[in-house]
Amino acid sequence: MAHQTDRRRFLARLLAGAGTLALVGCDKLSNSEWFTNVLSTGGSLSKNVHRLISARKSMAQEFSEADMSPNFRSNGTSLPSSAEYQALAKDNFRDWALTIDGLVEKPITLTLTQIQALPSRTQITRHDCVEGWSAIGKWTGTPLHEVLALVKPLPQAHFAVFYCADPMQDDGSQKYYESIDMDDAYHAQTMLAYKLNDETLPIKNGAPIRLRVERQLGYKQAKYIMRLALVEKLDHIGEGKGGYWEDSAGYEWYAGI
Repeated sequence: MAHQTDRRRFLARLLAGAGTLALVGCDKLSNSEWFTNVLSTGGSLSKNVHRLISARKSMAQEFSEADMSPNFRSNGTSLPSSAEYQALAKDNFRDWALTIDGLVEKPITLTLTQIQALPSRTQITRHDCVEGWSAIGKWTGTPLHEVLALVKPLPQAHFAVFYCADPMQDDGSQKYYESIDMDDAYHAQTMLAYKLNDETLPIKNGAPIRLRVERQLGYKQAKYIMRLALVEKLDHIGEGKGGYWEDSAGYEWYAGI
């Protein structure tokens, strides 16, 4: 585990730019040419090294409760501005539902209660942000492979795309989205999390459901998920490179650490 921890810390520090990135937001970083160049180089290095020395099924380091951060900070949006999301939140997400479709045999829609009734997993892991900060939190949720077993992905499904309630444009025309490949989708630690530190997932941290894909950087951990679609190729989604920051700021699609 020690070499994995050292590698994660090295990459986080590299992307942090000697600590200065912790002082600015991701939107400001996206305007920096040097940052996107560093991110591109670091992301490519991470992907190649990760796949050379670590099996895709290897586990991210898990910690004890004594290691947990006193506060798991919110990053990016802390409350989506869409009227639909705010209405759902006001009603404690009773009418929220997750649509799972695309290249599957059995498209379904699951309520929060139905997701919580599926087998669950709890893990204490570290979240590493490209801004240079980290936090250790205790996550409880449904392993994504449990949901995939319900919909039965078709053989040509190679990527899972997560569409979120978080508008990234004032007119609501573009919303946050992210994607992972099926190796990460079936990974034992990849989950749809609905609890943080034994409490209902706070809105600022992505309620009612957020993605945890523990072997990748923070911008891959999509919050406020509304839909999951399985696709053959990322260009099938018509939105570019497979993620909001990948499209808008040149972040690497694979952010493994």
